[in-house]
Amino acid sequence: MNNDYFNPNLSNVVPNDNFKDYANSLKTDKITKKGDVLPQEESYIENILRQNKGKIASFYMTYTDSNEWRDRIMTGVVEQAARDHIVVSDPKTGKWYLLLTIYLDYIVFDEEIDYKVL
Repeated sequence: MNNDYFNPNLSNVVPNDNFKDYANSLKTDKITKKGDVLPQEESYIENILRQNKGKIASFYMTYTDSNEWRDRIMTGVVEQAARDHIVVSDPKTGKWYLLLTIYLDYIVFDEEIDYKVL
């Protein structure tokens, strides 16, 4: 059996109270009860898109593993945005698309965008 693992009960090292204070200072008010929202972080794509819900945009996507779908431009209304995906609706066809941001190159809006650093 391997007895080389760290056991804090056998250690001669006294815990550093300063570390506890530092660790507590890093804690933020995440979700404390149902319905609370996490604070939005500055300048992430999803936050910028959330500020521009309802606007028409062109999403330039690259699918490197596909010859048929190599480079695509998806145009539609920004409906929702999250860290790893964007929901876009096409008013012409009535279809909705879930675009993965891993394939996103850039976004073009035909009008001025709302951009506030939160």
